[in-house]
Amino acid sequence: MHPEFPQDPDLIYLNHAAVAPWPRRTAEAIRGFAEENVQRGAAHYPRWMTRDAALRRQLQALLNAPSVDGIALVKNTSEAISFVASGLEWREGDNIVSSDEEFPSNRIPWEALKIQGVGFREARLAGADDPEQALFDLVDSHTRLIAISSVQYASGLRLNLARIGEFCQARGILFLVDAIQSLGALKVDVQECQADFVMADGHKWLLAPEGLGVFYVSARGRERVKPTQYGWHMVEKSGDYDHRDWQIARSAKRYECGSPNMLGIHALSASLSLLLETGIPAIEGAILGHTERLIRLIAQHGTLELMSSRRPDLRSGIVVFRHQSVPNAELWSHLKRHGVICALRGGGIRYSPHFYTEDLALERAVVLAASV
Repeated sequence: MHPEFPQDPDLIYLNHAAVAPWPRRTAEAIRGFAEENVQRGAAHYPRWMTRDAALRRQLQALLNAPSVDGIALVKNTSEAISFVASGLEWREGDNIVSSDEEFPSNRIPWEALKIQGVGFREARLAGADDPEQALFDLVDSHTRLIAISSVQYASGLRLNLARIGEFCQARGILFLVDAIQSLGALKVDVQECQADFVMADGHKWLLAPEGLGVFYVSARGRERVKPTQYGWHMVEKSGDYDHRDWQIARSAKRYECGSPNMLGIHALSASLSLLLETGIPAIEGAILGHTERLIRLIAQHGTLELMSSRRPDLRSGIVVFRHQSVPNAELWSHLKRHGVICALRGGGIRYSPHFYTEDLALERAVVLAASV
């Protein structure tokens, strides 16, 4: 058992693509912050702001962002995507290209633009030999943005972000990446993939509480997306409350209108410290190793059918399968009764282990699924 994850031995936690358990250090950071508030209130607020600054540097490192100026702290992925959808100046006839597998967070904000005459095009990814080309085939001279998840939540399909970014750069198209199913599990390099916008919540692979996420915005993106919320925090001189001649912050803080989620900042920073100490290359290697092991274990049981891709280049930390004779809901209930925490997604059962998950847990989870 990993020392940072003293989980109930009766559980097999394979649901990091939904809501992840916290590391021990994150729980301790939350307890410490709460106790300080009880005893001292905000007496040490200046020190809290150093934690805010440290978190932005951690996120810069995790994303390989050029500068902390591109990092904004947001409530969740939906908020960040909505900032882009509401902040760009759309023209009637514009269109957005995405896929037919997106989580509603990366669909509804674009569909809402229909009233402005903006189209939303969904590439079919299931069964596509070349999922990136399926996106490109929908692009025309009126395409303003490609908005895609780095990993599809219901299938585990992993996209080649660098290829999509190169395509967008060559055509002057903005590029948005919903990275909630990859950040903290797989390499996400905003410079390598040339993304204009990248966002992710903290409560999945980043191993932190709900309520705080990251919104990366490139210099080009900050020029294009105007703020849609205003308040004391999003101005250039945010600490000078008597300064009436305000200006919008030059950095991505322009998208942070009010008081920060200081409890969430302490918690997310603690979780990121574990991920950065472990190293994303090591984490990615462990997770993809788990994926490979699950695929092999599933193949050993004739009653189970793999639904995720077998191609190594399309794999992520998500593996989806089904039982050939037992309905998904019945299988999910069986697994839950036996302590396997997973999800009903993509027409099957979704397992999503993290780097610390033990091989024996994977073996037991597959045997339980096959023996229902």
